[in-house]
Amino acid sequence: MNENTELALDPNKDDLPLMANVGSMLVRHYVLDLTVNFDRKVISGTIVLYLETSKTYKKKSDSMGTGCCPYTQTLFETEQPGSSCNSTASVAASASVDKMCNLSMHSGGGVADVSSCNHSNAEWTGVISGIREQCSNEEDFVLVLDCCDLVVNKVEEVNVIATPGIEKLIRMDMPMSENNVYSQRLQSSIVDAILGLGAECWQEQHCYYLDCSKAPGCGELQFQTDRWSLQIKKLGIQTPKDFPRVLRIYYETKPEGGSVRWTKDQSGRPCVYTSGSPINNRALFPCQEPPEAMAKWQASVWAPKGSLVLMSGENCAEPKCNGALTNWFYYVTMHMPASTFTIAVGYWVEVIAECSFRSQILKSSSSTSDYTNKSSVSLPFCGHPAYPCRFQNHIAQAQNCIPYRVFAPEYLKVRSQEVLLPLMAQCLSAAHCVLGTHPFFRVDVLIVPANFSSLGMASPHIIYLSQSVLSGKNNLCGVRLCHEIAHAWFGLAIGARDWTEEWISEGFATYLEDVFWAKAQKLSEEAAKEQHQLKSLLRWRRLQDEIQNSEEELQVLRPNKQNTCAVSDSGSTIVKHGLNAGKNFMQVHYLKGYFVLHYLENRVGQKQFLKFFRLFVERFHGQLILSQDFLYMFMENFSELRSQGLSMEVIFQNWLDVAGMPKPLLDETLKWTENRLVCEVQSEVTKWIKINKKDQDSRKRKRSQKYEMKFKEVRHRWYELVIKHKHTVAYRDLIKFLEKDQAMGAYLYGELMVNEDAKQQQLVHRCFTKLQEEMDPSLRKVVAKMIL
Repeated sequence: MNENTELALDPNKDDLPLMANVGSMLVRHYVLDLTVNFDRKVISGTIVLYLETSKTYKKKSDSMGTGCCPYTQTLFETEQPGSSCNSTASVAASASVDKMCNLSMHSGGGVADVSSCNHSNAEWTGVISGIREQCSNEEDFVLVLDCCDLVVNKVEEVNVIATPGIEKLIRMDMPMSENNVYSQRLQSSIVDAILGLGAECWQEQHCYYLDCSKAPGCGELQFQTDRWSLQIKKLGIQTPKDFPRVLRIYYETKPEGGSVRWTKDQSGRPCVYTSGSPINNRALFPCQEPPEAMAKWQASVWAPKGSLVLMSGENCAEPKCNGALTNWFYYVTMHMPASTFTIAVGYWVEVIAECSFRSQILKSSSSTSDYTNKSSVSLPFCGHPAYPCRFQNHIAQAQNCIPYRVFAPEYLKVRSQEVLLPLMAQCLSAAHCVLGTHPFFRVDVLIVPANFSSLGMASPHIIYLSQSVLSGKNNLCGVRLCHEIAHAWFGLAIGARDWTEEWISEGFATYLEDVFWAKAQKLSEEAAKEQHQLKSLLRWRRLQDEIQNSEEELQVLRPNKQNTCAVSDSGSTIVKHGLNAGKNFMQVHYLKGYFVLHYLENRVGQKQFLKFFRLFVERFHGQLILSQDFLYMFMENFSELRSQGLSMEVIFQNWLDVAGMPKPLLDETLKWTENRLVCEVQSEVTKWIKINKKDQDSRKRKRSQKYEMKFKEVRHRWYELVIKHKHTVAYRDLIKFLEKDQAMGAYLYGELMVNEDAKQQQLVHRCFTKLQEEMDPSLRKVVAKMIL
């Protein structure tokens, strides 16, 4: 990239570029065939992309006529290598094909292989430049994919015409020919037919995707990579509408790639998992990262025999053995951003209860294939692209607890069985009670390695939890589980169209974790209210600390303000501060977002607010939203608030578009401090201060400390006090905490360095030297910055 780059990046800043030119072409489906190699620490194989010209380009093309291609990305200043092939920019050809539902897949005589010329991948160089208003005959269209730390070996066009049985999708009225133009039109027509199959035909559609992905190649394409992208072109093709519709990319990851973590679990067995990296999945497979580039996927993963492969998939995959490897196959039918794809491979064990409850709910659960609405009762309107939607199925609507499984390293199996497993049904049922239909068919929960830098992470069909949540009683585990379950609705089924508005995901999940957990505990209305108020006070204090110790620019919930979701003509954009390692450990979007919703709840009452949540979920599931989408619907449903001085503009000004503590929040603290539970805590604190002043025998004090140390959240606060008061006796325990609970220890490194105490700084250096190789990269970067 150079100074002519359309999205010029300042190397001194930490913005994340999304390079894919989704304004020209969109990936509609991915088919992955991958092999996991623990010895080399690489994942290798192929990915097949099914492409479609974007609606944005089609509109531009229609308005501009056929004489120019305004969306052609001149990404390369290229000396064209010589070629004897005839290059033709053919007319957009694909006529609509009748949808076919009752297809029977079979092998048979396929259509003759009409292949285009094989373009050699001669070396070519270039730089990214802006979109040109006009294009000359020499300019070739370039497909740009988000890509980082991948070794790309080959890119080829796939000859879907050679797929056995594909003749069923070929229009009989298409004129026969054997030239390149006809081949291109036929390929495009077949892909359009596959993409056009309705939601009720998803099985046939997936069969076609899988079969076509195995078709032979019909010509290598030129490609090159830079730091953030993979760029592909076919000589002589000048517009997206003429670009190949199905590509196969041969590649492998790098051991140091930022999308996956190669490490060992708590039992010392090797494992690898997607870790929620700031660069998302672009170091796992070439993809389109912008959230609006939603697609479906199928994935076949080969892993060492005895290992387990978990993934974002609607099905519970069963391994098929083949020598030293086993094969696992997963799929999704719901359109999702590529960033939500998740995979974990390791030697974990399933945690099963003594009773057969899990097998019973698996047998009684609905699956994708059950999705035929046989009831005459009207169902909610869906505004998303067609897929087998659970909101359109009465069986799914009534399913309060979806199928679930729990996996953990052998070392933590018993603890997971005691703490986590009993909470699964309670929390899933509580979530259904509040929000209704579960968006996904099932969920796996995995206890991830100790170097995972968060308490949890949610993806479609799979949740990661830190081992830290298994300590103490069930409160920490239950609350965190409820938070991750809430992401099924807010963050996954409903996502942010602008990634900088992450409060749409984290603020909503933080708000809902309280509601879900109170339901799971079966608290009375009064007890739930007291619990919520106590947590609000604690969050208010944490938010104060965050605001005092963070940059103002990072405290704004809608940093792009009225320019939110702005992209270039090509569809490429940047995520402000997306590469800021410290941002991963900030909680402003969690806390401030929570208080936005808490404020709105207070204006209308919790029952009415949660009823509105259901309506919002029914309206927007399967779609991407912006802050104004939620607030607009809120104001429409509670229009009487306008007469009370509340408007979207007021909410933007007071809450979303400003740094610092929101003004309306400053008036809330007095009410929280009068809460009964808060008064009890203050009373206990006063009591223990008096006991310490009396200097009772150390045996009693040690016993009380031992009781407190059972709870991770209390332990964290305890070690903050240890650091603050330089209580050297507890340093050994502090080191163990930093080693075993890395998800909770991140903030303690900062406290240790701030004190400027020689012993504490030595402790930090010793811990960092020992743990840095296994640390999460973002945490390693933050700690290194503190101590160097």
